[in-house]
Amino acid sequence: MKSAGIIIGSIIVSFAFNLFLIPHGIMSSGISGLSIILSMLTSINTGVYNFLLNFPLLVLGYLKLGRKFILYTILSVISISITLYVIPVYKLAEDPILSSIFGGAIVGLGIGIIFRSSGSSGGFDIIGMLLARRKDFPMGTLLFAMNSVVILLSGFLFSWDAALNTLVSIFVLGKVIDKVHTHHVKLTLMIITRKGEEVKQHLLKNVYRGVTVIDSVGGFSNEKSNVIITVISRYELTEVKTLIEEIDPEAFVNITETLEVMGLFHRKQH
Repeated sequence: MKSAGIIIGSIIVSFAFNLFLIPHGIMSSGISGLSIILSMLTSINTGVYNFLLNFPLLVLGYLKLGRKFILYTILSVISISITLYVIPVYKLAEDPILSSIFGGAIVGLGIGIIFRSSGSSGGFDIIGMLLARRKDFPMGTLLFAMNSVVILLSGFLFSWDAALNTLVSIFVLGKVIDKVHTHHVKLTLMIITRKGEEVKQHLLKNVYRGVTVIDSVGGFSNEKSNVIITVISRYELTEVKTLIEEIDPEAFVNITETLEVMGLFHRKQH
């Protein structure tokens, strides 16, 4: 089912690019935006650039991140690249502002579905997860800076109308992703599992966060279990959910918004 969700989300993204954004010279965020810019400059299909720019990041992610997450991401990148190549570029709407709004919303819907299916669309998402594993990096600032490069390039290379429409598209895209996936910057996970030690070791090995383990007893079953509490960034959520499922698919996981974190957010290295 997750593979089907990733493929469906990828097709939605490609339709939005080729029917709303690309015909009006409107970029998207991240690697996709850079791919559109290169395609407009060279007339080579956007899907080709999308794959070539993502390839080194996918290799790095495969070596550094969870294997299942990267395999799902590879599926997404390949699906987006192929469908961008196959779907014809057609101007569905004449108004560039409406196209930027609806195009951004549809891309956000597709990427949100990909996130919910335990994958990502590649590009800056992989960079974000790699940095999130290292330290409490200000990801919002980083992503804003990288997307600003796309906006400035579209302004200098094409027109500032295109740059402003790109800004609108990226803004709408982000809002829709937040609604479909999650809008939390920091998340607190409470994991109730009968495989506490295995889940704890798996998380400590693969996620750069500390965990707290509490012994517990089921109120109805009276069975002993463990409650594992950890705070993560939104960029780690997909990976952590996959890690938990690998050890205990029946674990109960409560995910809540964290308003503020005091003290060290990242786990100390010894």
